Amino acid sequence: MPHHIVFGTLVLVLVLFVHGRIRHDLVALGALCALVIAGIINAEEAFLGFGHPAVVTVATVLVIGKALEYSGLIEYLGKWVTKMGNSLPLQILTLCTLVAVASAFMNNVGALAIMMPIAIHLARSGGHPPSLFLMPIAFASLLGGMTTLIGTPPNIIIAAFRQNEFQQSFGMFDFAPVGIFLTAGGLAFITLIGWRLLPARAARQSNAAIFDIENYITEVQVEKTSKINNKTIIELPIISKAEVQILGIVRNNKRIHAPGPEETLSENDILILETDADDLHTFLKDTGVKLLAGQKFRKDAKGSESIAITEAVVMANSSLIGRTAADLQMRSRYGINLLALARKERKIHRRLGHVSFRTGDVLLLQGRAHLLSDTIVSLGCLPLAKRELRLGYKSKIPLALGIFSISITLVISGLLPVQIAFSIAAMGMVLAGVLPLKDVYTSIDWPVIVLLGAMIPVGAALESSGGAKIIAEAILQIGNSMPPWAVLALILTVTMLLSGIINNAATVVLMAPIAISVAKGLGFSVDPFLMAVAIGASSAFLTPIGHQSNTLVMGPGGYRFADYARMGLPMSIIIVALGTPLILWFWPM
Repeated sequence: MPHHIVFGTLVLVLVLFVHGRIRHDLVALGALCALVIAGIINAEEAFLGFGHPAVVTVATVLVIGKALEYSGLIEYLGKWVTKMGNSLPLQILTLCTLVAVASAFMNNVGALAIMMPIAIHLARSGGHPPSLFLMPIAFASLLGGMTTLIGTPPNIIIAAFRQNEFQQSFGMFDFAPVGIFLTAGGLAFITLIGWRLLPARAARQSNAAIFDIENYITEVQVEKTSKINNKTIIELPIISKAEVQILGIVRNNKRIHAPGPEETLSENDILILETDADDLHTFLKDTGVKLLAGQKFRKDAKGSESIAITEAVVMANSSLIGRTAADLQMRSRYGINLLALARKERKIHRRLGHVSFRTGDVLLLQGRAHLLSDTIVSLGCLPLAKRELRLGYKSKIPLALGIFSISITLVISGLLPVQIAFSIAAMGMVLAGVLPLKDVYTSIDWPVIVLLGAMIPVGAALESSGGAKIIAEAILQIGNSMPPWAVLALILTVTMLLSGIINNAATVVLMAPIAISVAKGLGFSVDPFLMAVAIGASSAFLTPIGHQSNTLVMGPGGYRFADYARMGLPMSIIIVALGTPLILWFWPM
């Protein structure tokens, strides 16, 4: 029967989502193709999901969010946070409030990414571990997204389901009555209690000190009799099997940063090596170079003052994921030395060139100061140093806000549907010079777009095959002895638990048809049940894998998987306890 095929496909999809080895967008695309082959979805309709208004809206919101980021608005507000006093709860409250407000109108991961360097700077300047700041602002980004139609993809998708059901979508601020109260309650919990539940585990130092990198950097001199004299760097592995990385060369008191593999080593060259004691001993023995002690020649060499070290975290859409530094030729192609890598509290120094990068990895990178930040961003990573405001930001902020305000007004007034109004706003941002044209397509999280475009037909197949009705009937049987509010709380809780293990957009696509069937089975309004799904999908507080914001702070905060439940479990309970009556108050059954 068709619903058996759909159920089997969805079970496999969920397993692959949880496993995480195959990207979510590829899994969703595979599920779509499988249902087309099985005859559940017509081939002619398979890719109509990519033209769905929800998908277009998500893409345009990402572009507008990037434009608001480029305008310098959030960074400008963030600078005020650094001028505050030393009260830790006040700093956390202010940071979380800024992130929550920003997340209501731009991509929540983007809002978090802007504020993360400021949070880390505040933590270190106050002598606090970043772990006390980063999870709170990550959770705040999820809370803020609940408050508007465009705050998070689940809200946009839920609005599309309502459009299909009643020919009328949720409005821009229909989510606000429930979302604002939940955000206020969540921020109160985070500020008063939540941050105290977190481990004070992450290091308090910055840059090289966080990885003890100086213990791994050594200088050696090439002598006339050295076996590597007149040899190229690419030939070194033939001469010695020691694991060493040449960060630079001091030649005639001038520093050559990140020399390429074809660079020829000459007599009296001073090599700046990164290696441990055992490999250094092997390298000295195999090559006959001279170990230098005492004076650090790299400090005095011309050009050293332009070399900087900074931390960066690998973002979910980074081109680094699944690849190694050796694959990417980071030194010769980008002029960057990878000094160390931190992953779930574990510092990695050895065989760095062969370590595959993952989302949330914290990298310690060395490069030319004037290029380092831009290069890091081009690789899809987030620099964790506090950034300066862009030149000309004061003229861009009013322009960006003006364009954005006009688009929201057009949506609220009903003159244009959200996908059209925001498409116009995105074009306006580019034409006005707020967002460079070259960054339009890179600002879109394409894996999320593919995931949505593929999962929308899959979700429709769940409904058309009768699968959603079967699941709804099972929930109704369980809820027969329960009051209606308890069934609503059950839908919210199930959605919340599901969003902790799979992408929240996919969660909505799967749960919305079920919620609609349950509401119809009970003879109640569909709206409160759709709202429960929207709130539950945005409440991925229990794990680091449920939402990109949680994954993003895992490395810099030094969190373990179980740490998220410390603050996430009471937060989830608060959301269900407050959310259920709030939904029923503003959206009666």
